[in-house]
Amino acid sequence: MKKILAAVLALCMVLSVCAVSLAEPAARVAGMKGPTAMGMVKMMSDDAGATYDFNVIVAIDEINAKLVKGELDIAAVPANVASVLYNKTQGKLQVLAINTLGVLYIVENGDSVKSIEDLRGRTIYSAGKGATPEYALNYVLSANGIDPAKDVTIEFKSEQAECLSALLANEGSVAMMPQPFVTTAQTKAEGIRVALDMTQEWARLQENAENPSAMLTGVVVARKEFVENNPEVVNAFLDSYKASVDFTNVNVEEAAKIIASYDIIPEGVAKKAVPHCSIVCIEGAEMQTKLSGYLNVLFEQNPAAVGGALPNDDFYYQR
Repeated sequence: MKKILAAVLALCMVLSVCAVSLAEPAARVAGMKGPTAMGMVKMMSDDAGATYDFNVIVAIDEINAKLVKGELDIAAVPANVASVLYNKTQGKLQVLAINTLGVLYIVENGDSVKSIEDLRGRTIYSAGKGATPEYALNYVLSANGIDPAKDVTIEFKSEQAECLSALLANEGSVAMMPQPFVTTAQTKAEGIRVALDMTQEWARLQENAENPSAMLTGVVVARKEFVENNPEVVNAFLDSYKASVDFTNVNVEEAAKIIASYDIIPEGVAKKAVPHCSIVCIEGAEMQTKLSGYLNVLFEQNPAAVGGALPNDDFYYQR
């Protein structure tokens, strides 16, 4: 009898372990290979797959497709793409938080660009066609009297690594790049310099606006169905994400080691780049005010930039 009981207990333990190993993650989460993933690394490291299924993805198109198909629950995406997906899915997406402020810079392999006007007639390498980089660049150029379609040549690349290669290969070339790729470029060639801070250029244009907006780069979104069915999971995720962001910004050297361990960027680059990446976690009313203002600027410039219409209030998640 004792042997039978022992065998039953052993079987129960095996079944319990199997059940745990086969359990679905609380959420399937994706961040892009850059500042958005950098803000998640402490959370990723601490969790180690126990609660969340984390993915670091290079191409935004892959994240978009997975969100629409329901293959992801939570993801970091460019700010305007969140609005585009909201409209594309008839409101089936919510934004949980702003995760990166302005991180875009005009970078030059030379020393001739001192103002936006100096970009006239130049070729500008950039990634992010159809996303925040394209529309931010178009807005800043147009507001300074430069027609993006006629007065400059914007050569879009599929990813930041291609922009970096083009910048390094052509002396005198210009690229619009986000951190940490700016720092990466500067570690590879002495002649690479930051010519213009796009966040400052945006702010300068907004100085006399009735409700001035700020440039935003990225947000964290979730499928609305997932949010409605799992409010505790979403709130716990946001709490952990905020703690991870705070850790990254305060403990730069330790965060840099973790960032490198996930092959996001090398440790040395991360140490230099993190202080310039504007990694944040802004929720609630402040998130709605900042993001709605930013999207409104894009909408006035080109409605397609936000998916044809500004999102309704249900776009903005409130705890």
